[in-house]
Amino acid sequence: MGSFEKQTTYYSDTKSSSTDIDHDQTTSDEVVQNHNQAPPLMAPIVSSYNDHIRPLLDAVDKLRTLAVMEEGVQLPTIVVVGDQSSGKSSVLESLARISLPRGQGICTRVPLVVRLQNHTEPEAELYLEYKNRVVHTDEQHLAGAITAATDVIAGNGKGISKTPLTLVVKKKGVPDLTMVDLPGITRVPVQGQPENIYDEIKDIIMEYIEPEASIILNVLSATVDFPTCESIRMSQIVDKTGERTLAVVTKSDKSPEGLLEKVTADDVNIGLGYVCVRNRIGDESYMEARDEETKLFETHPLLLKMDKSIVGIPVLAQKLMRIQAKSIDRNLPDIDKKINDKLNKSLSEFRKLPKSISSTAEALTTFMRITGSVKESLRKILLRGEFHEYPGEKNMHCTARLVEMLNSFSDELNECPESDPKRKFLMEEFECLEEAKEISLPNFLPRTAFLSLLQSKVNGISTIPIAFVEKLWKYIEEVLISVLMSHVEDYHQLQISARRAGLNLIEKMKEKSMNWVLEVIEMEKLTDYTCNPEFMRDWNKFMCQKEEFMVEVNNQSRFRMELEGFGMIEFENLRHFPNLLDQAFDLRMRIVSYWKVVLRRLVDLMALNMRLSLDKLVNKELEMEIVSELMDPHGNGIEKLMEEAPNVAAKRARLTATVNKLKECREILAKIKGRINTTSSDYN
Repeated sequence: MGSFEKQTTYYSDTKSSSTDIDHDQTTSDEVVQNHNQAPPLMAPIVSSYNDHIRPLLDAVDKLRTLAVMEEGVQLPTIVVVGDQSSGKSSVLESLARISLPRGQGICTRVPLVVRLQNHTEPEAELYLEYKNRVVHTDEQHLAGAITAATDVIAGNGKGISKTPLTLVVKKKGVPDLTMVDLPGITRVPVQGQPENIYDEIKDIIMEYIEPEASIILNVLSATVDFPTCESIRMSQIVDKTGERTLAVVTKSDKSPEGLLEKVTADDVNIGLGYVCVRNRIGDESYMEARDEETKLFETHPLLLKMDKSIVGIPVLAQKLMRIQAKSIDRNLPDIDKKINDKLNKSLSEFRKLPKSISSTAEALTTFMRITGSVKESLRKILLRGEFHEYPGEKNMHCTARLVEMLNSFSDELNECPESDPKRKFLMEEFECLEEAKEISLPNFLPRTAFLSLLQSKVNGISTIPIAFVEKLWKYIEEVLISVLMSHVEDYHQLQISARRAGLNLIEKMKEKSMNWVLEVIEMEKLTDYTCNPEFMRDWNKFMCQKEEFMVEVNNQSRFRMELEGFGMIEFENLRHFPNLLDQAFDLRMRIVSYWKVVLRRLVDLMALNMRLSLDKLVNKELEMEIVSELMDPHGNGIEKLMEEAPNVAAKRARLTATVNKLKECREILAKIKGRINTTSSDYN
C-alpha cells in the first residue's frame, strides 16, 4: 500500500509527525479508521511517496514544457472533462486550494494545464506560462490573471482555442499532480460564441483523451443521469473498457438520493472507479469545506453507507496520485523509445541536408563539386548510355531516346513525297529537260536539269531537318535542366543561375545547330557529289531496265510494266514526250540513286553533329556558361551560394530545434531511469 494512503487529509500548513508512521504495517482498515476519526491536526500529503513520484512527474512536466507532444510523443496526462456546470473547476480548486475563474457560460476557454507541486516554503508560488511568457501572480489575483491570459490566447470574446495555458501552483500541502482542465461541454452557443462551439470543444477534448497514455478524469454531477452525460459518451468512444477512466461525482449534497446505487451499479463502465465529493460552497474556507465534506459522508443517512475509500477530496487526491504514478511507470519506457526513435530519424534527416556554406572558399569548392557531378551525370546519360541514376525514368535514358529520334528522322525523310521513286514518274524530268534546252549536241544529259530536280527535292524536305533540330534541342533542354536542378536543388541562388545558364546554353547551341543544318541543306542544293559506290551500283542496276522499258513504251498495245525499285509504271502520259524519253529515264535513275545518298548523308551528318554538340556541351560549354552567369555583373556571384534556399533553411532550423529538444528530453529521461524501476517495484 502506498504511503500516501495512510494520510487522512492534506489541508493544513501545520507540520505532522505522520511521516514517522510504519507504512508497511498500516492496513486498509486503519486508513478508513483514520479517515473517520479526522485528527485535530490535518497533515499535508508530504510522504515518501511524493519523494518517489515528484522527480518522475517533474520529468514528464519538463517534457510537456518542451512540447515533445508536438513531435508525436504522447505523455501520461490526467485530462479533466465534464459537461458545462458539472463542477470541474470546483474539483480543481479543492485539490489546489486556489480560486479559478467562475461565471455563467464557459469559464475555461483554453486547455488549462494545472501543475500542482507540494512546496516546503510557507508562502505559495503561482505563475502562468503561455506564448513564451511567464506571468507571476498570487492567490488573490489568480482568477483575473487566468482570465487575462485566456483573452490573450483565445480573444476577448467567448470563443475557445486549442493553445494551452499552464498554471503552476507550488503550495505547501497540495498533492503532486499535473492535470489538464478542458472547456466544459455545451451544445447551445450563447451570444458571442461560434455556432459550432460544440464541435470545437469536442475536437479539443478528443485530441486530449484519445491517446492511450491519457487518464480521463470524468467529472459528473450527482444531479444528472450519468448515461446522459456528453462527457461519458466521449470517453466511451476512446476508452470502451473504461480502464483509464476515473469518475468524480460532484454535488453529492445536492442529490444524495440513489447516489450509492448509481456508483455501485456503474452503468457507464468506469474502470478506475468513482469518488464522490462535496464542493466548497460560498465563502467557505478550504478547511471548512473539507470539514463539511467529512461530516456529510459520516452523518447523512444516505451517504454514510458509502465506503470511505470512494468519498472525499483527500481520497480523490490519493487515487489520482496512485493512478498518475502507475501511468508514468507504464508509459515512460515507451516514451523513452519513441524519443530515441524520433531523435535518430531527425538526425538522419539532418545529415542529409547539404552542408551549410560559410566562406567563399567553401562556396567555390561546392560549386566545383556540383559542376563536376553535373558533367559526370550528363556524360553517363548523354554520351555513355549509363542509366543507373535514373533506372525508372525512361525519358532520361538519353542515348536510347536519341537513337529513336534519329531513326524517326530517317523514316520521315524516306517516307516523304520527295523520296517516292515512282512519284510523277518522268514527268518532272520532262519538264526540267524542256527548260534546260540549249544550243548543244543532242543526246547529252544537261547537268542543269539534274541540279534543278535535286534542288526542288532538297527544298521539299528542308523543313524536316529543321524540325528535327528543334525537337532534338527541346529534349536536350529538358534533360539538362532536370539534371542541373537535381544537383543544385539545395542551393537556391545556384538554382537560379544554373537554370538561366542552361537555358541560355541550349539556345546558343540550338542556334549553331540550326545554322549548320541550313548550311548542309544549301550544300546539297549547290552541287551533286558522292564517292559512295552505291550510287553507281544502283544507277547501273536501274539502267539495265532501260532497253526493255523503251520497247514496252513504244509498244502501243502495252500500257504498263513492272520496274525493279519503282513498282508498276503507267505509260499513257509518257508517250507524249518521245524525244525526251531516253534522257528523262536516265535522269530519273540518276536522281533516285543519288537521292538515297543524300538522305543517308543527312542522317549521318545529323548524328555526327549531334554527338559532337553534346560532347561540347558536357565537357566544355556548360561549365563555361554557368561560370559566366555567376561572374556576370548582374549575376549572383559565387558568394551567393552561401544563401540557402528558403525551404532548406526552414527545414534546417526545424530539424535543429527538434534535435535539440529531443536531446534535452533524452537527458531528462536518462536522469530518472533508475527511479522508474524503484517506483515500479514499490507501487505496482
